[in-house]
Amino acid sequence: MPGPARGPISTGCVTIHAIDPEDAAIAAAMRGVLRSSKGVKQGIEARGPFNALMESVLPHSDLKFEADSVGGVPGFWVHPADARSGDAILHLHGGWVNFGSASAYRHLVGQIAARAGARAFIPDYRLAPENPFPAATGEVLACYRGLAERDVHQVALTGDSAGGNLALGLASSVAGKSASINTTLVGIAVLSPVTDLTLSGSTYETRADADPLFTRPQIAELVHSYLGSADEKHPLASPLYGRYSGLPSTRIHVGDDEVLLDDSLRYVERAVAAGVDARADVWMGMAHGFPASIGRLKAAAQALDAIGALLTERLQQYA
Repeated sequence: MPGPARGPISTGCVTIHAIDPEDAAIAAAMRGVLRSSKGVKQGIEARGPFNALMESVLPHSDLKFEADSVGGVPGFWVHPADARSGDAILHLHGGWVNFGSASAYRHLVGQIAARAGARAFIPDYRLAPENPFPAATGEVLACYRGLAERDVHQVALTGDSAGGNLALGLASSVAGKSASINTTLVGIAVLSPVTDLTLSGSTYETRADADPLFTRPQIAELVHSYLGSADEKHPLASPLYGRYSGLPSTRIHVGDDEVLLDDSLRYVERAVAAGVDARADVWMGMAHGFPASIGRLKAAAQALDAIGALLTERLQQYA
């Protein structure tokens, strides 16, 4: 029988978190359920089931939700009690830019907003394949500008998976145009971001068996649906090849059992080389999207707690 989980081990810009024995048992059971769907190609018919999955995330108590439009982009506000008026989190939802919605993500984002003590806006950016690249990137920038027009003085960016891709691309754009946007980007915290749409990461091979969800051919199909004929190395498509200078403190949380692991590690390595305060937290035995299992996995609560602590610190520092 495995012993108790060891404490995290930090090496350079990476912190590795050992898996808790109880989490290991739960993760194994989840793998059994997911085994038959691994690598299955998904079209727009998967939107309903994906949204239902995200709707099932454990809600946080004492939150209010409000439909709104910011910068011309519809979405949902998540309001914790006693949130500061001048602060906001902008969360960009995942789903390979093919799936997902602001409403479906309100519970996951609520877990982050409550921990950070800040309201969060989730934009319903347009989805591919109907609206391919760069539709979503333009809308999330418009949304960020819209927050500034509403006297939001400090913004923290969060996102998961493809939403992490959009968040890091947006951060790069904002860092290059900071003088023209009347708000401060204070911090970034993303979950398993997709940073390289060339799909060149080594973990597509080394984590191929460990990943219970994705295969490289499946991801290539989703990427093509989003990009079409656009350049895979365009900085807004693949933040790995974008601008790093001027970025605020950046934290990435990612599972060790992900073909996308290398997307996180290489991004952090390049960010640190460019002088950015960047770190990756790698959670052993965890699969893509594990923080959505809040209430079941201890690692989910620990990762969300860490994100909440970072955002609280960064938002209060600039208050």
